[in-house]
Amino acid sequence: MDSLGLESDARRVFDVGCGNGSLIRALASRGWKGIGIDPSKSGVEEANKAGIGEFYVASAYDDLAGRFGTFPAVVSLEVVEHVYDPRLYARNVFNLLSPGGLAVISTPYHGYLKNLALAVMGKFDRHHGPLWDHGHIKFWSIGTLTELLKETGFEVLRFHRVGRIPALAKSMIAVARKPK
Repeated sequence: MDSLGLESDARRVFDVGCGNGSLIRALASRGWKGIGIDPSKSGVEEANKAGIGEFYVASAYDDLAGRFGTFPAVVSLEVVEHVYDPRLYARNVFNLLSPGGLAVISTPYHGYLKNLALAVMGKFDRHHGPLWDHGHIKFWSIGTLTELLKETGFEVLRFHRVGRIPALAKSMIAVARKPK
Protein backbone atom coordinates (compact mmCIF):
# COMPACT_ATOMS: atom_id res chain seq x y z
CA MET A 1 0.00 0.00 0.00
CA ASP A 2 1.34 3.48 -0.86
CA SER A 3 0.93 6.86 0.87
CA LEU A 4 -2.44 7.38 -0.86
CA GLY A 5 -3.73 4.06 0.47
CA LEU A 6 -3.63 2.41 -2.97
CA GLU A 7 -2.46 -1.13 -3.60
CA SER A 8 0.51 -1.31 -5.96
CA ASP A 9 -1.60 -2.94 -8.72
CA ALA A 10 -4.03 0.01 -8.45
CA ARG A 11 -1.42 2.55 -9.50
CA ARG A 12 -3.29 3.59 -12.62
CA VAL A 13 -4.04 7.23 -13.33
CA PHE A 14 -6.08 9.10 -15.91
CA ASP A 15 -4.97 12.62 -16.91
CA VAL A 16 -7.75 14.90 -18.19
CA GLY A 17 -5.96 17.61 -20.19
CA CYS A 18 -2.60 15.84 -20.45
CA GLY A 19 -0.96 18.37 -22.79
CA ASN A 20 2.40 16.91 -23.86
CA GLY A 21 2.17 13.99 -21.41
CA SER A 22 4.83 15.23 -18.99
CA LEU A 23 2.83 14.37 -15.85
CA ILE A 24 2.15 10.79 -16.96
CA ARG A 25 5.86 10.38 -17.79
CA ALA A 26 6.84 11.70 -14.34
CA LEU A 27 4.35 9.37 -12.64
CA ALA A 28 5.55 6.42 -14.74
CA SER A 29 9.02 6.86 -13.23
CA ARG A 30 7.33 6.24 -9.85
CA GLY A 31 5.52 3.07 -10.92
CA TRP A 32 2.22 4.50 -12.20
CA LYS A 33 0.57 3.53 -15.49
CA GLY A 34 -1.33 6.32 -17.16
CA ILE A 35 -3.72 7.28 -19.88
CA GLY A 36 -4.15 10.90 -20.90
CA ILE A 37 -6.48 12.86 -23.13
CA ASP A 38 -6.22 16.33 -24.56
CA PRO A 39 -8.10 18.18 -27.32
CA SER A 40 -4.77 19.28 -28.83
CA LYS A 41 -3.72 16.93 -31.62
CA SER A 42 -0.15 18.30 -31.58
CA GLY A 43 0.06 17.87 -27.79
CA VAL A 44 -1.07 14.26 -28.01
CA GLU A 45 1.37 13.57 -30.87
CA GLU A 46 4.19 14.97 -28.71
CA ALA A 47 3.04 12.91 -25.71
CA ASN A 48 3.03 9.68 -27.73
CA LYS A 49 6.60 10.21 -29.02
CA ALA A 50 8.10 9.15 -25.68
CA GLY A 51 6.34 5.77 -25.75
CA ILE A 52 5.41 6.05 -22.07
CA GLY A 53 1.68 5.96 -21.33
CA GLU A 54 -1.23 6.11 -23.72
CA PHE A 55 -2.48 9.43 -25.08
CA TYR A 56 -5.56 10.22 -27.13
CA VAL A 57 -7.23 13.23 -28.68
CA ALA A 58 -10.46 13.69 -26.74
CA SER A 59 -12.37 16.30 -24.79
CA ALA A 60 -13.27 16.62 -21.12
CA TYR A 61 -16.87 16.72 -22.39
CA ASP A 62 -16.68 13.21 -23.91
CA ASP A 63 -17.95 10.03 -22.22
CA LEU A 64 -14.46 9.19 -21.00
CA ALA A 65 -15.50 6.44 -18.56
CA GLY A 66 -17.47 4.74 -21.33
CA ARG A 67 -14.40 4.77 -23.55
CA PHE A 68 -11.58 4.16 -21.05
CA GLY A 69 -13.18 2.62 -17.93
CA THR A 70 -12.54 3.71 -14.37
CA PHE A 71 -9.36 4.48 -12.45
CA PRO A 72 -8.26 4.75 -8.82
CA ALA A 73 -6.84 8.22 -9.55
CA VAL A 74 -7.68 11.06 -11.93
CA VAL A 75 -5.61 14.22 -12.33
CA SER A 76 -6.58 17.36 -14.17
CA LEU A 77 -4.11 20.19 -13.89
CA GLU A 78 -4.96 23.72 -15.00
CA VAL A 79 -7.98 22.64 -17.08
CA VAL A 80 -11.20 23.54 -15.24
CA GLU A 81 -10.63 27.27 -15.81
CA HIS A 82 -10.81 26.64 -19.58
CA VAL A 83 -14.10 24.71 -19.75
CA TYR A 84 -17.44 26.20 -20.76
CA ASP A 85 -19.45 23.54 -18.93
CA PRO A 86 -17.77 22.86 -15.57
CA ARG A 87 -20.62 20.62 -14.37
CA LEU A 88 -20.18 18.23 -17.33
CA TYR A 89 -16.40 18.33 -16.82
CA ALA A 90 -16.79 17.48 -13.10
CA ARG A 91 -19.29 14.66 -13.84
CA ASN A 92 -16.86 13.15 -16.34
CA VAL A 93 -13.98 13.30 -13.83
CA PHE A 94 -16.29 11.74 -11.20
CA ASN A 95 -17.39 8.97 -13.60
CA LEU A 96 -13.76 8.13 -14.43
CA LEU A 97 -13.09 7.29 -10.79
CA SER A 98 -13.53 3.89 -9.19
CA PRO A 99 -15.47 4.01 -5.90
CA GLY A 100 -13.09 5.44 -3.28
CA GLY A 101 -10.85 6.88 -6.02
CA LEU A 102 -9.04 10.19 -5.73
CA ALA A 103 -9.23 13.24 -7.99
CA VAL A 104 -6.51 15.89 -7.97
CA ILE A 105 -7.60 19.09 -9.72
CA SER A 106 -5.55 22.27 -9.94
CA THR A 107 -6.58 25.69 -11.16
CA PRO A 108 -5.41 29.27 -10.67
CA TYR A 109 -6.51 30.52 -7.26
CA HIS A 110 -8.90 33.47 -7.06
CA GLY A 111 -9.80 34.45 -3.53
CA TYR A 112 -11.10 37.81 -2.36
CA LEU A 113 -7.73 39.24 -1.26
CA LYS A 114 -5.98 38.18 -4.46
CA ASN A 115 -8.70 39.76 -6.61
CA LEU A 116 -8.57 42.91 -4.47
CA ALA A 117 -4.77 43.07 -4.83
CA LEU A 118 -5.08 42.72 -8.62
CA ALA A 119 -7.60 45.57 -8.69
CA VAL A 120 -5.54 47.86 -6.40
CA MET A 121 -2.43 47.28 -8.55
CA GLY A 122 -4.39 48.09 -11.72
CA LYS A 123 -3.93 44.56 -13.10
CA PHE A 124 -7.47 43.21 -12.80
CA ASP A 125 -8.45 43.87 -16.44
CA ARG A 126 -5.23 42.42 -17.82
CA HIS A 127 -5.50 39.33 -15.58
CA HIS A 128 -9.18 38.69 -16.38
CA GLY A 129 -8.96 40.00 -19.94
CA PRO A 130 -11.46 38.50 -22.38
CA LEU A 131 -9.16 39.02 -25.38
CA TRP A 132 -6.81 36.15 -24.43
CA ASP A 133 -7.52 33.56 -27.13
CA HIS A 134 -8.11 30.12 -25.57
CA GLY A 135 -7.50 31.66 -22.15
CA HIS A 136 -9.23 31.33 -18.81
CA ILE A 137 -12.98 31.67 -18.96
CA LYS A 138 -13.81 30.65 -15.36
CA PHE A 139 -12.12 31.99 -12.22
CA TRP A 140 -12.26 29.69 -9.19
CA SER A 141 -12.00 30.24 -5.46
CA ILE A 142 -11.82 27.45 -2.89
CA GLY A 143 -15.50 28.07 -2.18
CA THR A 144 -16.69 27.86 -5.79
CA LEU A 145 -14.59 24.80 -6.65
CA THR A 146 -15.77 23.10 -3.44
CA GLU A 147 -19.37 23.83 -4.44
CA LEU A 148 -18.83 22.28 -7.90
CA LEU A 149 -17.16 19.17 -6.50
CA LYS A 150 -19.74 18.59 -3.75
CA GLU A 151 -22.61 19.19 -6.18
CA THR A 152 -21.11 16.44 -8.36
CA GLY A 153 -20.94 13.97 -5.46
CA PHE A 154 -17.30 14.27 -4.41
CA GLU A 155 -16.11 14.27 -0.82
CA VAL A 156 -13.67 17.20 -0.73
CA LEU A 157 -10.66 16.16 1.35
CA ARG A 158 -8.41 19.21 1.23
CA PHE A 159 -7.07 22.16 -0.71
CA HIS A 160 -3.48 23.31 -1.05
CA ARG A 161 -2.56 26.82 -2.18
CA VAL A 162 0.74 26.93 -4.06
CA GLY A 163 3.02 29.68 -5.32
CA ARG A 164 3.39 32.91 -3.37
CA ILE A 165 1.86 33.43 0.06
CA PRO A 166 -1.48 31.63 0.66
CA ALA A 167 -3.73 34.72 0.36
CA LEU A 168 -2.14 35.56 -3.02
CA ALA A 169 -1.47 31.99 -4.18
CA LYS A 170 -0.84 31.39 -7.85
CA SER A 171 -2.79 28.12 -7.96
CA MET A 172 -4.77 25.80 -5.75
CA ILE A 173 -4.94 22.03 -5.72
CA ALA A 174 -8.14 20.24 -4.72
CA VAL A 175 -8.01 16.64 -3.52
CA ALA A 176 -11.40 14.94 -3.59
CA ARG A 177 -12.65 11.38 -3.25
CA LYS A 178 -15.49 9.52 -4.94
CA PRO A 179 -17.46 7.84 -2.14
CA LYS A 180 -17.24 4.03 -1.94
